[in-house]
Amino acid sequence: MTATAQPTQGMRGTDNIALGITLSVIVVVVFGIQDATSKVLAQTHSPFQVIMIRYWAFAAFSLVVALRQAPARALLRSNAPVRQVLRGVLLIGDIWTFGLAIRTVPLAELQAISQIYPLLVTLLAVPFLGETVGIFRIAAVVVGFAGALVIVRPGGLPVTTDVIFGAGSATCYAVYIVLTRQVSRRDSTATSMVYVGVVGLILSTAVGIFYWTPFAPQEWLLIGVLMVTMVAGHGLMMRALALAPASVLQPFNYLSLPWNITLSFVVFGHLIDPISLVGVAIIAGAGLVVMARERHKAAVRPANAEVLAPRE
Repeated sequence: MTATAQPTQGMRGTDNIALGITLSVIVVVVFGIQDATSKVLAQTHSPFQVIMIRYWAFAAFSLVVALRQAPARALLRSNAPVRQVLRGVLLIGDIWTFGLAIRTVPLAELQAISQIYPLLVTLLAVPFLGETVGIFRIAAVVVGFAGALVIVRPGGLPVTTDVIFGAGSATCYAVYIVLTRQVSRRDSTATSMVYVGVVGLILSTAVGIFYWTPFAPQEWLLIGVLMVTMVAGHGLMMRALALAPASVLQPFNYLSLPWNITLSFVVFGHLIDPISLVGVAIIAGAGLVVMARERHKAAVRPANAEVLAPRE
């Protein structure tokens, strides 16, 4: 899951922006450790069980943060309740499908496939947000999807059910971002956080509890790592977004690609092949083009409009 990004009012000093960038890089490292831990646990336990525990930590974090801003009754009062609930469903759908994919898909390739979400947001923004997409963004979308095809080419990453789950995860998250932009015009960020936390907590527990199997003593240490990285990652992300504009921080999210390539090799002994590495670079380049155009558009939006949020 990822925090929703909103520009904050006023000017930020260069020192604050530098600190925000530093924190965003740390977030990438923390979320990479979280994904690697999830992959280890998913080898012996259902992803639904692992995700349920992850979501307990995230829900507790989001509710504590939101309740510091307003009473629970006020936070649950939404001007777009159906879309808020749908956001929660889409986010847990994103996490579920990512968790299913991580069982067999190498971290590096899965992270690359997941990074097509800014391209999908670009496509969805036309019918759902009424945005006009120029030639540069259209070209970036085409090139980005071509990069994904390089990764799943014949002889490359096999197109398995888990790979399809990875693409489904990116799709769920892209629709979630579009809906988040819509509801941000009608509800506060705190209300959006509460709905995501509550809906995800209910759904993840309702499903995950049926997949419960006992953890070995040493696995509880990994559970601890999972919950700490979940809370720490989102806490640091929110702090980074308070210090620097999301449009400045977004490009650093692509550091997750080399970091996951490293983790995939060190933890699981998987080395990405050179051609797939080219595909990763193509996706990252296309995403950066989209983000550059998004940053330009964000500069002319109202101060309370949302920009593309970084993804864990």
